[in-house]
Amino acid sequence: MTTTGSVRRPTRGGHEIAMALPWFDEREVVAAAAAVQSGWVSQGARVMEFESAVAAIMQAPYAVAVSSCTAALHLGMVAYGIGPGDDVVVPSLSFVATANAVRYVGARPVFADVEPRHHNVTAATIESALTPATRAIIAVDQYGTPADMEPIRALARERGLDVVEDAACAIGSAYRGRPVGADSHVAAFSFHPRKILVTGEGGMVTTDDAALAERLRRLRQHGMSVSTFDRHHEHRPVNEQYLETGWNYRLTDIQAAIGVVQASKLAAMVRRRRELAARYHELLAGIPGLTTVTDPLHGETNYQTFWVMLPEDYPVSRDALLLVLKRYGINARHGIPCAHQEPAFSDLDPVSLPVSEHIARRSVLLPMHHTLSDDDQQRVADVLWGVWSDPRSYLE
Repeated sequence: MTTTGSVRRPTRGGHEIAMALPWFDEREVVAAAAAVQSGWVSQGARVMEFESAVAAIMQAPYAVAVSSCTAALHLGMVAYGIGPGDDVVVPSLSFVATANAVRYVGARPVFADVEPRHHNVTAATIESALTPATRAIIAVDQYGTPADMEPIRALARERGLDVVEDAACAIGSAYRGRPVGADSHVAAFSFHPRKILVTGEGGMVTTDDAALAERLRRLRQHGMSVSTFDRHHEHRPVNEQYLETGWNYRLTDIQAAIGVVQASKLAAMVRRRRELAARYHELLAGIPGLTTVTDPLHGETNYQTFWVMLPEDYPVSRDALLLVLKRYGINARHGIPCAHQEPAFSDLDPVSLPVSEHIARRSVLLPMHHTLSDDDQQRVADVLWGVWSDPRSYLE
């Protein structure tokens, strides 16, 4: 274990340490090839199989596959009837897709701050952002760390608000002993390559409402009354109807075939990440003021991302540290920027969110994927310790 008295100066060169990698093997290759060879590559039987697998994992009555988590969030807004004149409270400290989904339906995102330890919105931070026009809340499980949803739902019930849980990063995480999203009326998940369960692109909506699930299935396919797959397998001509305006948010059977394999590996993937996180905690313990992602009291994170927060007296800036890490072959990234500080949202009223702004300025995302070796993690730790103890030599 690295300590202040035994910092090893890593050598430059050697293999690059990737920031993230999907856990693929021959099983995904075989599954995707079988889908291609079947002749049915659009949304079909494999999508339904994938939906069943995710619903079982999430302990959700219904799961509806879509083309991305952004699409899932958008459909959540549509399902709740959110539109022009409505406000939706969202965290600024989230990928811009969270706020974009609000704008897709013509509503206004209102940005809330987060709590400093786990970087999630709380009932208190949401309440301070409510307006007379607030109709809904999107609560994010940031980087896979579960938000404390029960107080948020209680606030929503009290105020008559709808809630979407943006669990984009959180498949495999747990909240109060249950899978994240299991108790949400609408939860959205992502299968982007930076996530744990990966289909390339893709997303899922889970819900406890049969009628809502049926409507979501229509909306993802242009509002069509019967799916292409069902129409194809009917023994008589079917004249479909288009019951409302929908979108082309379908997932392909090729992606779903990969997703079925990934779902079977999810428990192992989360176990591996928790092992890697435990080693990072050990290696980085003792750097003065440095904080790291950990489990909240109300649940367990899947460690989709391993973030660290640099203290204000860390001897170099966050961006300077990222450059040093890159020189030593370590691909790290800055944390999520604040949406309220992005040009895309400059038309909204200015807002001060000190906790979110501090996190966006001082957070670093370290490599986290199944192929990380002990030596890889040691190299990462040695750079962080080395810059803290002797910054001048690392910046020269």
